Amino acid sequence: MFKIRLLVSALALASSISVASAWETLPTEAPAPADNPTTAEKVALGQMLYHDPRLSSTGTVSCSSCHNTMLGGEDNRPNSMGVNGQTGGRSAPTVWNAAFNKVQFWDGRAASLEEQAAGPVTNPIEMGMKSWDDVVARLKTIEGYNQAFEQVFGKDSISKENATKAIAAYERTLITPNSVYDKYVEGNKALLTVQQVRGMEKMAELGCTSCHSGPAFNGGGMFQKFPVIGNDYFEAQFHLKKDKGLAEVTKNEADEHLFKVPTLRNIALTAPYFHNGSVKTLEQAVMVMGKVQLGKELSKEEIADIVAFLNALTGEFPKQTMPTLPGTPGKTFN
Repeated sequence: MFKIRLLVSALALASSISVASAWETLPTEAPAPADNPTTAEKVALGQMLYHDPRLSSTGTVSCSSCHNTMLGGEDNRPNSMGVNGQTGGRSAPTVWNAAFNKVQFWDGRAASLEEQAAGPVTNPIEMGMKSWDDVVARLKTIEGYNQAFEQVFGKDSISKENATKAIAAYERTLITPNSVYDKYVEGNKALLTVQQVRGMEKMAELGCTSCHSGPAFNGGGMFQKFPVIGNDYFEAQFHLKKDKGLAEVTKNEADEHLFKVPTLRNIALTAPYFHNGSVKTLEQAVMVMGKVQLGKELSKEEIADIVAFLNALTGEFPKQTMPTLPGTPGKTFN
């Protein structure tokens, strides 16, 4: 049974919201659970595992294949490609600032980064390993991993639990603070352009921040129905209702088309948009959101203003030095 902390918002998206409470800066650190404290050694191990394609059945797909930390934290594809060229039905969410999500995946089926890290490895479309037992057995044959796990967790410690803890610890370092928006909120009012300020005010006026609230603009774990308002024209183009969202997990009709509210941080870098990657540009995404979530026909000027503000949410990316993976001298798995 999935343990999902579900905070379904009221559907009155245009409800009033205090600007003072809406505009928050992004923390520079993410809290870690008591049973998985962050250490430099654990982060280094997690970074190796995150970038290692040998965690996939074909040796070709790693976590970073779909969640690229050299870009916006995803793969800029409508649907990510897994082992043997297979594609799923959803667009990869960004890993940047995922530590501030209270649930993971579009349908919120994982309650933590640790739980999320376990899923793709044995998904037949994504990384394709038959079981975590097979993953653990493979890792144990790599001497470098035996040493790295021992340094972090102790002797004979390679396990599913410890591998996912290490990956999650690494992902908690993937935070992008100090955007132009953050610096503006901290008091440097010269940094946002007049257009960006108009876009910021328009988002609050329209009620966008009723869902995209909090420092990560992700609603703090909120689920929201998408689309709220049916639109045959957009449905024919973008197939927004084909995916039943949370109901795919709960099998509860009341949960149909509920999705985790995605972060707006770095959204300018994560096209295409929505859960199925069906919308190619940010301008088009804003237009669609206006129609199907708010029931409003946004003008070209309003769309341009909002897009300008969303560009101000691109933060500073911590430098990523790619790890040297433990080798398997003289042999391979494939």
